[in-house]
Amino acid sequence: MPRYYEDKVEGGACAGVKEDLGACLLQSACVLQEGKSPRQCLKEGHCRALQYSFFECKRSMLDTRSRFRGRKGY
Repeated sequence: MPRYYEDKVEGGACAGVKEDLGACLLQSACVLQEGKSPRQCLKEGHCRALQYSFFECKRSMLDTRSRFRGRKGY
């Protein structure tokens, strides 16, 4: 579950999405039951929606149109 602004520490532009992605991976069955590393679970396709959100947030930092639209993510 995503946490909201009040609970988060001030960080970079995509810190909220990055924190939620890490929490999702650490709580997944792949890490807890199978004992794999979070990197391996990410390559296998776990937490795919948060991974895509993190990618979009990082990409929007490089996009010059984001000056008008605002950054994606939270």
